[in-house]
Amino acid sequence: MSSPRIRRLALDYETLVRRFDGWPVIRLAAQQGQPPEHYRFALSVKGLAVAPGGDIVERDEHLVEVNLSLGYPRRAPQCRILTPLFHPNFDHTTVCIGDFWAASEGLDDLIIRIGRMIAYQEYNVKSPLNGLAARWAAEHAHLLPVDSREIAPPLRKIAPPPPPVALAPSAVPAAPLVSREIEPGEPSAGDPWNGKIVIP
Repeated sequence: MSSPRIRRLALDYETLVRRFDGWPVIRLAAQQGQPPEHYRFALSVKGLAVAPGGDIVERDEHLVEVNLSLGYPRRAPQCRILTPLFHPNFDHTTVCIGDFWAASEGLDDLIIRIGRMIAYQEYNVKSPLNGLAARWAAEHAHLLPVDSREIAPPLRKIAPPPPPVALAPSAVPAAPLVSREIEPGEPSAGDPWNGKIVIP
């Protein structure tokens, strides 16, 4: 029998494949392990990067690496961005997910949240990994988010259950109810415990 961690890894992979199938914003670029413990995701989301001359420019493609440690899901996944990104909650080694990670959160929801962070739909300037980006975001909040599109794929429509089948009323007419008083000492006709038991 597989361990709870292995079952969780398998469930995460199945959910990722099903949820992001055909969705152009988030694509599963690579995975390693059986079931996978290491992932790379390609995100087609507008974010910001610093150009060689120091200008802040838009970038449309990002690559995120996710490593599910032996402590997963009790411990948060180790996430890092592999492409240039200018954001308060990213540096070259880490994506800050500690503010919202919970073991009950699915890996698919985590990747969607990282996409929202890249787009500046979500960011935290109070405990940043990149202080310069935090200051820039605080001073330029009117320019954010950089990408306002929905990052999550739309919910797939599930066919409604068939309507209940109406049962035809019984063809046997119900016996009319007759009301009469029962004489003292007379067994009740409706009470099976008051009748005589005859053993042949």
